[in-house]
Amino acid sequence: MMANLARGWLVAWLVWSAVPVGSLVLMLIHRVTGGRWGEALAPALRPAAGLIPLAALAFLGVALSLPALYPWAADPGTVKPGVAELYLDPALFDLRAAVTLVGWSVLALLCLAGRCSPLAAALGLSFYGLTISLVAVDWILSVEPHFTSSAFAANVAFHQILAALAWAALASPPGLDAERAADLAGLILATLLGVLYLSLMSYIVAWYGDLPEKSVWYLRRGTGPWIAVLLAALAAGGLLPFAALLFGRIRRSVASLRVVGLLTLIGVALHLAWYVLPAYEAGAGPAAAWAALCAALLALLSAPVGRQITRRLARIRAAGRPRHT
Repeated sequence: MMANLARGWLVAWLVWSAVPVGSLVLMLIHRVTGGRWGEALAPALRPAAGLIPLAALAFLGVALSLPALYPWAADPGTVKPGVAELYLDPALFDLRAAVTLVGWSVLALLCLAGRCSPLAAALGLSFYGLTISLVAVDWILSVEPHFTSSAFAANVAFHQILAALAWAALASPPGLDAERAADLAGLILATLLGVLYLSLMSYIVAWYGDLPEKSVWYLRRGTGPWIAVLLAALAAGGLLPFAALLFGRIRRSVASLRVVGLLTLIGVALHLAWYVLPAYEAGAGPAAAWAALCAALLALLSAPVGRQITRRLARIRAAGRPRHT
């Protein structure tokens, strides 16, 4: 039971943390590039990014359960000796996670306090690109350590950004008028195409190359109930939003974007679960049930915490502004 609870917590944490991390990335991008879209989405993105310190704290549930989650942590002999000693080691795993989550938390706090310059934002984006390349492998791919994918980290990053954009559409901040709704719809459409492209090309490369270890990974996820989960993720988070956003009237409608945002979030959640849960075979069903419960718990905790963090940092930001007489 405890193993399934830990596995459910991992999936719930991956799904729930995608919105805060993606919100931080969007805020950093806007700090570098500017644009009216960032100003319109800020009321939704800022509270979400403020949850990153809470996400770092919630990761302790993963760090304390490594043997139940990852076969290399339970038995280092499941991977090559060099890999076990130099990379897939519990101490190194925890160190990489700590550096990543603390770094993301510092960036989020700087942004929310108004102390993130364009240069700092650019460096922050570089830090994000480096760390997501490591932790995407650690947190997700290493549940089956023999599978590798050079495009996987970029795919996870696109999922996080897409989740944040979908959250912004669902939250519908006050500044989201018809014109800015069209901007948000365009961002969702472009990011959605990135997710679909990377996912499809990764599959084509693995299948066309006839690589046994990669093929086994996809075969495990393409049989039984997992093919239904994949099709549901593709429909809810891909095809339906894509088709809807082709119509200008829907792109300019705040109410329609709420539906698109909800569908996209469901699709992202199902896709992330599809990445992880099939590795646990017989325990996947109970882990999925625990994942749903843990995700609901994290969602209930996140709303008041995010608001409180944002309010306190807003006071700090206001106190630091020069007063004019």
